[in-house]
Amino acid sequence: MDLRQLSYFIAVAEEGHLGRAAERLCLSQPPLTRQIQALERELSVKIFERTAKGMVLTQAGDALLKDAYTIRDLVRQAAERARRAGLGQLGRLDIGVFGSSIFGVVPKVLSLFTASHPDVELTLHNTTATDQIVALHQGRVLLAFARWMPDDADVAMELVAHEQLLVALSERHPLAQRQAIDVYELRNEQFIVGVAPVLAASVLELGRKHGFEPRLAPPTSDIVMAALMAAAGTGISLVPASMKNVHFPGMVYRPLKEEAVVDIRCYYMRKETSPLLAALLETIRTFRASGGVDFRG
Repeated sequence: MDLRQLSYFIAVAEEGHLGRAAERLCLSQPPLTRQIQALERELSVKIFERTAKGMVLTQAGDALLKDAYTIRDLVRQAAERARRAGLGQLGRLDIGVFGSSIFGVVPKVLSLFTASHPDVELTLHNTTATDQIVALHQGRVLLAFARWMPDDADVAMELVAHEQLLVALSERHPLAQRQAIDVYELRNEQFIVGVAPVLAASVLELGRKHGFEPRLAPPTSDIVMAALMAAAGTGISLVPASMKNVHFPGMVYRPLKEEAVVDIRCYYMRKETSPLLAALLETIRTFRASGGVDFRG
C-alpha cells in the first residue's frame, strides 16, 4: 500500500462512484479500478461493495478510510514542517552566550526572533568565549554572542550592537551624586574588572586618553562580580549598558560625560548553511538597522 493508492481509495470513498472519482483524479476509469482491486488483494479483504448506484464502503473500508485520512494529514503536516524547517521557521537553535550581554542586548534580539519564529526552540549555552569557539567547530552551537573571541579563519563575525559604558559605584561614593561623570574624575579610583579582556582594555584606553594610567584591581570572575564589589565600595567598575538590568543594594549606575562604548558581536561558522542560522542573522541585522546598534540599556 502506498500514498498514491490511499489517495485513490479516498477519492472513490468520497465520490461513491468510480467514474466520478476517476474524473476527479484526472484518470480513466480502468486504471483506477485496477488500483482498487490491487489494494483489496493486498489487504485480503473487500473494502467496497459494488452496487448499481456505485461504490459503498464495507466495514473494513470504513475503518481504512479513517486511518487513510489520518495518514494523509500526517503526510501533509510532515511536508509543511519540512518546508518550514527549510525556511528557518521550525527546529531547534543552539546559541552560545556569555557575560553581561545576557542582561540586555541578547534578550532583546532573541525576543525579536521568537516573535517572528514562534515554533523554533531556542537552547542557550552559557560558556566562555574560548569554549564557544570549540562548540561552534563541533556544531554544538550555531551562533555565539560574545564581546571577543580568538581569531579563527573559519569563524565569521558580525556586529550586534555598540553598548554604552556606564560607571557602577556605591551610592555612598561622592561621584554617585553626579548626573554624569567625567573620565578624568576617575583617575584616583581603583577599577574592578572581570576576566574578559575587552572591558579591561577599554578602561586602559579611556584612562590613557585622559592623561592617567588606570589602577586595576585583580580581575574578578566576571562583570557581575565586579559590579557587586563596586556596590560594596571596594572600587568602581565600567560596565556595559546591559548591566542596568542587574541591581544590587547600595549600587548606582552613572553615564560618562564622554561617549564610550563596547561592542557585542555574534560569531558563526563561515560555511554553515543552516536556515535557522540565516533566520537569526536576519533578525540581528534587523535589530541593528532599527536602532538597536546603539544600545543604552
